[in-house]
Amino acid sequence: MSSENSQPTVYREVTFAAIALGILQGIIMTAAFTYAGLQLGFTIGGSTLAAIMGFVLLRVFLGKGSIAENNINQTIASGINTTAGGIIFTLPALFLMGHLGQSWEKDFPVIVSIVLSATAGSFLGVAMIIPLRKQMIDFERLRFPSGSAVAVILKSPGAGMKKGILMIVGTLLSSALALAIHIHYLPHDWNFGELLGLPGYTRSAVYLSLMNLGAGLLAGRGGLPMLWGGILAYWILAPLAVSFGFAPTLVGPEVTAAEQSAHLTSFTYFQLLRPLGIGILIGGAIMGVILALPVLKNVFRSLSQVSQTMDDENPSDELNMKVIYLAVIGCFLFITATCLHLEPDLGIGKSLLVSFAGLVWMFFAGMIVAQCTGMTDTSPLSGMSLIAVTLILFLSGSKVMLTIVIGVTVCVAIAQCADMMQDLKTGFLIGGIPVRQQTVQLCVAWIGPLVSVAVVCILWKYGMEQHGFGPGTKLQAPQADALQAIIVGLQEGNAPLMKYLSGGILGALVTLLPVGGIGVLIGLAMYLPFSITLGYGLGCLLNMAIVKIKGLEWTEDWVTPLAAGLIVGEALMGLGTALHSMGVFGG
Repeated sequence: MSSENSQPTVYREVTFAAIALGILQGIIMTAAFTYAGLQLGFTIGGSTLAAIMGFVLLRVFLGKGSIAENNINQTIASGINTTAGGIIFTLPALFLMGHLGQSWEKDFPVIVSIVLSATAGSFLGVAMIIPLRKQMIDFERLRFPSGSAVAVILKSPGAGMKKGILMIVGTLLSSALALAIHIHYLPHDWNFGELLGLPGYTRSAVYLSLMNLGAGLLAGRGGLPMLWGGILAYWILAPLAVSFGFAPTLVGPEVTAAEQSAHLTSFTYFQLLRPLGIGILIGGAIMGVILALPVLKNVFRSLSQVSQTMDDENPSDELNMKVIYLAVIGCFLFITATCLHLEPDLGIGKSLLVSFAGLVWMFFAGMIVAQCTGMTDTSPLSGMSLIAVTLILFLSGSKVMLTIVIGVTVCVAIAQCADMMQDLKTGFLIGGIPVRQQTVQLCVAWIGPLVSVAVVCILWKYGMEQHGFGPGTKLQAPQADALQAIIVGLQEGNAPLMKYLSGGILGALVTLLPVGGIGVLIGLAMYLPFSITLGYGLGCLLNMAIVKIKGLEWTEDWVTPLAAGLIVGEALMGLGTALHSMGVFGG
């Protein structure tokens, strides 16, 4: 064989265009998905959107762009926006509890600490999951459904323009509907329960949100447990609780029907459904950990040899282990320093204990979340986050500020673990070089926390209704509200522990069913607003109907890009109206 023929093929991969486009898309999606997460209570991955727009912009407008180059673009974009998930589950609780948002001069040092903590978690989440790439992708061949779907998009550059147009159409449609609702041409909810004469505690309304519908369209059959959880909570358990007297009624001749309805609606949610849902969520997450233990034995076995295989056998494929060790040690020291900075009276001993516990949970939970994502595409991130925050609250002696700040670090790290492995699966399927994906995602890991924290602060200060988010506003922040309920209950000694325990047992049992992530999804649905859960479930059912009629390939080609646009359009319009209230656009 001639030396000329033995030369490897050179193709575009890590280029300025891919990096710049990935960063731009990542910033936009992080801002949009932070808003969306506060509204819906769950997050959406951005890889699909970034991959579609990558072909439109790289190939059509720039006249170039390889599959591998677009993969770098989507890796950067998704790596940046993934951090929003960890932040919206934790940080807003500080605003809801009054620890932030009162005086921005006093808040600024804490906000800086939060951004730095989230950045540390982002770096660590990317780095510490890298040694498991060979085990999860090369050896176990986990499916990573979303990563595999993105690989299909990347391999079909000819369809890039069509999908880009569909995504733009979806963006315009959802933006228009969101604007109509914002200027009060349409209501936020369609309350069909009133038309049917159903009691208020059944929460029988559908949130008029194409973003919510689009999320369900993307999830398909895998998201159905969310719908079943909402139906179980509001159409079965709530009526049973009222019928059997578990929800006491108001008595007295002066009590009106409206007051009675409001009382039952409040009681069934805050005293029954929310604590039960939190318990189911945590129980499902814990059972997920237990079920994953046999698989994790192989992971730990492979880790004992990983430093030699990465640095000696194939050094060009993986990031050097020295970088990973540096990230782990640096994050550990940073968490310790943060503990001492925020709570000097905690002492070096307790600070080291909190740091070590947080680091261990990051690694363990990160593996579990990556494993679950690889097998079923469902992530128990919220359950793992609640466990992490409860653990830190206990170890720190109920230091709320410190608990949430370290909780941000842990949650962002866990979210990054799943995203990095998902992106590496995409790269594996399209022939990308792992070390290049790993390097670029590490290099941009600081951008997402900065953007997401800034958006949360902006939405709180310049919200359109009352304050920016929380119960009673458009952005209900249900995850942070649940976290607040747990912390306040534990602090005041009146946490509904029996309901948490009952829910935990139920969540553990249903997780044994052969449906991926069912316990976590049902628990999540029980404390999310039912109008959101119902709209999301309708999107799932619509996806299933389209797949049955037109087939999976047609659905992926036409419905997926449209649904991605529905999500982004409404989120950007909502964020834009908040910025308009600041006078950014002359308002």
